[in-house]
Amino acid sequence: MTNELTVAVLGPGGVGGLLAALLSRAGHRVICLSGEQTAEALRTDGIQVRSALFGDFSARVEADTELREPVDACLVTVKGTALDAALARVPARALSDALLVPFLNGVEHPAALRARYRPDRVAPAVIRVESTRVAPGVIAHGSPFAEIDLTGTDVPRPRLDALAEAFAAAGPATRVLEDETAALWAKMSFLAPFALLTTRYGLPLGDIRTRHRDELTALVEETAAISHACGGPADPAQALARYDAFPPSTKSSMQRDAEAGRPLELDAIGGALLRAAERHGVPAPVAARVVGEVHTFA
Repeated sequence: MTNELTVAVLGPGGVGGLLAALLSRAGHRVICLSGEQTAEALRTDGIQVRSALFGDFSARVEADTELREPVDACLVTVKGTALDAALARVPARALSDALLVPFLNGVEHPAALRARYRPDRVAPAVIRVESTRVAPGVIAHGSPFAEIDLTGTDVPRPRLDALAEAFAAAGPATRVLEDETAALWAKMSFLAPFALLTTRYGLPLGDIRTRHRDELTALVEETAAISHACGGPADPAQALARYDAFPPSTKSSMQRDAEAGRPLELDAIGGALLRAAERHGVPAPVAARVVGEVHTFA
């Protein structure tokens, strides 16, 4: 990779649109991959970002419905429910030697992507941010932070470092982590209780951590135990402290999907959590009940 990268972004929604705009503003060439209607809007108007952290700005991007030329990296920022259909926009022959960087929720997607693309070019990433697409090419970044963990068990370290440097220079605090399993489970341990309970009760995080504190604590402890069994971190107190530090109005993306009547990433988050618990013999009664209740209401 050179200092100026060519980056494809598959799914320029809340996360993808924000990263596309930040990378473009930093001087990188960005090609957004989407349906024709969104692609046309991006070609015409670019991406508009509203962010207290990064400022309000517009960024020009290219847009297409399919990857047709070599790039340095392709960021996969679609929801898990749309992944299979979206990957048709990224033929393996076109991706070639590029890094494939999934910003997906859950822990099961890297194996599926490595079965389809070069295994040593799949570099899973974790992002901590609240960012929403309010219209095609219009992104509202609501959290006072944006943090990226980049990993990849067999990916050459110089490739990871170069992409991490580009992310960091564009704005998000970015680090490269050696342990892919730990990185993915650190995100899962935080996300699963947050997503499941905010969606189950239709309440923002502030209400969950006060009105449903006992249930939140129990679910955090179960998730930590599952993470530990899978080789990930287990620190329930730290997770609860992070929830307490978030603005009380924070909503999970699953909750926003439920409110909008969109498909939920329930299987990628809750389903994966329960499958891991079963594989390792970890009791998870609260998780099983909440997943079942969300499934009933969805």
